[in-house]
Amino acid sequence: MTIKGKAYIAGIYEHPTRHAPEKSTAQLHAEVAKGALADAGLSIRDVDGYFCSGDAQGVLNSLVMADYLGLNKLKHFDSTDVGGSSYIAHVGHAAAAIAAGKCSIALITLAGKPRTEKPPVRPGGPEIAFEAALGGIPVNTYAICAMRHMYEYGTTSEQLAWVKVAASHHAQHNENAFLRKVVTVDDVVNSPLISDPLHRDDCCVVTDGGGAIIVTTPEIAKSLKRPLVRIIGHGESQKGQYGGKDIDLTHSGAVRSAPAAFSEAGVTHKDIKYVSIYDSFTITVLMQLEDLGFCKKGDGGKFVSDGNLISGVGKLPFNTDGGGMCNNHPINRGGITKVIEAVRQLRGEAHPKVQVPNCDIALAHGTGGFLGVRHGSATCVLERV
Repeated sequence: MTIKGKAYIAGIYEHPTRHAPEKSTAQLHAEVAKGALADAGLSIRDVDGYFCSGDAQGVLNSLVMADYLGLNKLKHFDSTDVGGSSYIAHVGHAAAAIAAGKCSIALITLAGKPRTEKPPVRPGGPEIAFEAALGGIPVNTYAICAMRHMYEYGTTSEQLAWVKVAASHHAQHNENAFLRKVVTVDDVVNSPLISDPLHRDDCCVVTDGGGAIIVTTPEIAKSLKRPLVRIIGHGESQKGQYGGKDIDLTHSGAVRSAPAAFSEAGVTHKDIKYVSIYDSFTITVLMQLEDLGFCKKGDGGKFVSDGNLISGVGKLPFNTDGGGMCNNHPINRGGITKVIEAVRQLRGEAHPKVQVPNCDIALAHGTGGFLGVRHGSATCVLERV
């Protein structure tokens, strides 16, 4: 069953805070839910589908959050947790649930406070005995991908830095962005080395905050008198090392999630006017651009250093809110903000300095987990109606 055109995004909200020591994580979930519902012109009483992930606290976190939010008429819920790609996956799952008649108004929420407090320690899985002793943490599992990409394709630190440079050009116009200073390539490569070859400015920010999205039926969306954005394609996949038998550090799950999304949407890369790409690190963006098919494998360094990601300058504007590089990255999972900024672009509601002219089709993509070890991958194609 295709989801193409069978569900619309009717409400979005990004929490303006980047530091919330006075609030609980549950409170942030409630505030973003209220904001997205208000944007859509709906209330909590209208919601009959709820989607949240591992960022919600408590045992059986999705049920606890549903109870806290007062969602007492749910007919469908989904707690899929694939890290930062969860929320892009949730958009596809919500569209499928709506297309199947399982719910009619779906709420997706994310919230967290990693800037204020350490995220809760989660139980280890079967990989821990084999990987923990090697010291694998997020930054060094991404660093080994960057190092391998440099070895295979000659990518340089200066080329990676262009991802941050582009994000900073956009973030200067976002009054809520955590970092608003425009940086240069020299700034990035001269920032402290964190895990060779990644420097401090190759890494995303760490912020409190969150976001929410409302997905609904075409009929309800049209009745709300809000700008219409419909979901026309979705794909997801996973990638791991498969017991150490298939270690590939220069490709991601996007090589499978993207073709599925493009095929369902019936569009090509030339149709995409704007992209939101998960940007935990600069290498994350560069590899996703290649694996999504916007340039050939190995050409990502040249693609970004030609300035192609900068709105008004390049041919593929990305993350015009400043993204995880400069704007926010709540609970170490920024996936939901990728969808939110894509919707702003399609509605024509992005900041005028970064709004893409005639933005009618946009793509949001995320990875979740550790790029060099195992991760989930989700891609959505959205269209202005």
